[in-house]
Amino acid sequence: MKTAVVLGGGGFIGGHLAKRLKSEGYWVRCVDIKPHEYFAHPDICDEFIVGDLRNPNLVKTCLLTPDVVGVDEVYQLAADMGGAGYLFTGENDANVMHNSTLINLNVLKVCSEYGIKKVLYTSSACVYPEYNQMDENTPSCVEDSVYPAEPDSEYGWEKLYGERLYLSFRKNYGIDTKIARLHNIFGPMGTYDGGKEKAPAAICRKVVKAGDGDFIEVWGDGKQTRSFLYIDECVEGLRRLMKSDVITPINVGSEEMISINDFTKMIIRISGKNISIKNIDGPLGVRGRNSDNKLIKKLLGWHPTQKLEIGITKLYEWVSTRY
Repeated sequence: MKTAVVLGGGGFIGGHLAKRLKSEGYWVRCVDIKPHEYFAHPDICDEFIVGDLRNPNLVKTCLLTPDVVGVDEVYQLAADMGGAGYLFTGENDANVMHNSTLINLNVLKVCSEYGIKKVLYTSSACVYPEYNQMDENTPSCVEDSVYPAEPDSEYGWEKLYGERLYLSFRKNYGIDTKIARLHNIFGPMGTYDGGKEKAPAAICRKVVKAGDGDFIEVWGDGKQTRSFLYIDECVEGLRRLMKSDVITPINVGSEEMISINDFTKMIIRISGKNISIKNIDGPLGVRGRNSDNKLIKKLLGWHPTQKLEIGITKLYEWVSTRY
């Protein structure tokens, strides 16, 4: 039986990934600062440790405890993050950079000292330069366009530093590191309110709570563009990446770009309600962003293909059960 440790297993992506690994026959340990809010722990892992990964002693305990004879794979998803309302106001920059960097330093130090050789790190589309994403119609997120670097947020800078950190430990310590640049992952069993939720869950929540004839508020003019990837395809991409011999960072995202207003209209249509949109000022991030999938097709022979409306219907139906 292979063993896997999912750091950040109490989070949205981490929980889904752990469940997938367990279904494949892995012995799975999840670690997070909090339990998973929606998954029952026996459904996603064999052991769940609640603790702060900024503590190097906890990281050592999680990766080296005697009841696991060698860790085959580490998935490092733990980070201080949230949606636009958390990341792009500037109010949380110091904590985002400090907390996430400290976790990555701890993880790589333990892996290098104790011979743990396979580690997947989840980076972000936020690493891409703002100057290539000013036009909502023609954003560029080709992997090799990341330099000269100019991310639009400190979160993006922290993720870019994280990439360099993992590549450095690959070079100097022989750790087989994998780096996935995730593009707006969404789906059920994740945060949908409270300030750290991402746009898909936030808009679904607003539509669920609105009645016929109401309006919902959408940040910006609504012409800004994004692509969104359903969680099952994200997990499939991460598993394929971990099993591959790919050593370069690659995008894991959808190429189905849509404006935020059109995205909102899609969710309203799914709801069957008569709701209008009111665009208001708010934190936005870049003007346009879309996954470029040429490299993942070339290196993995696979890319996400599910239509956005299929996934967002599942998310809307799940959020509606929360009220």
